[in-house]
Amino acid sequence: MTSAEGPEEFTRKQRREAAREQRKALEAAHSAKAARQRRLLLLSLGLGVAVVIVVVAIVVSSGNKSPGKGTGIVKSTAAESTLVAQINTLIGGIPQSGTTLGDPSAPVTLDYYGDLECPICQEFSLQTLPTIITDLVRPGKLKIDYLSLETATQSPSVFQTQQVAALAAGQQGKGWEYIELFYHEQGQEDSGYVTEAYLDKLAAQVPGLNLTNWEAARNDASLANQVKSSEQAAAALSFNSTPTLEAVNTATGKRAAVAGFVPYSNIQSLVQSVS
Repeated sequence: MTSAEGPEEFTRKQRREAAREQRKALEAAHSAKAARQRRLLLLSLGLGVAVVIVVVAIVVSSGNKSPGKGTGIVKSTAAESTLVAQINTLIGGIPQSGTTLGDPSAPVTLDYYGDLECPICQEFSLQTLPTIITDLVRPGKLKIDYLSLETATQSPSVFQTQQVAALAAGQQGKGWEYIELFYHEQGQEDSGYVTEAYLDKLAAQVPGLNLTNWEAARNDASLANQVKSSEQAAAALSFNSTPTLEAVNTATGKRAAVAGFVPYSNIQSLVQSVS
């Protein structure tokens, strides 16, 4: 740490480095899976050499891709409509309050500490979260509270701006639509894609969001304080990576946490451990 860096900035840098290490581990896991698939093919397929090479190339290519990666803001009206419909099918009709999704009386709360620019959060949100929402949130067994923790975003000011944009949508009961759109249309990390135009485009895609009120709410100091409070809560719990998921029993206060891109079965076990 240089003399110009304060403890808070140093902590942010530590979180970003931890998140990058997680991403490297995830990429390594994908590569290892592809290698295993290739070995199995070579051992089990009694095909000609040319056929084997073609099949292996396909497997390696697909295995090295991170599933669910977004490509930025959708470029066509048809694609936009399809995405919005998909998100509405997932969360439509579920109660929302701020950035909390689910029945307020649900017995367990899942605190989801995330950074909207975090690629691992994106993978979790696109692959594991839909089953959580369908099987646990919609039936009223669980509610999810999305909280802010800076890890992947390079600039603290950009982090605050983007997280507040989601909170501002939450003031109209549209926070989860905004969060889902952000993860589905997440751009390339470190490319500087989070601009005012990007945030405005996301807001314009949220059905029923009053854009004038949303823009005004983004200047609400209480929302910036909410982002800061979430980060302070994470620090107090020694959470330093995203996503971090903490299940809390509403009645007893019993809690348990897990970090990283985890499958649905891990979340089931987490919720059961505090129930």
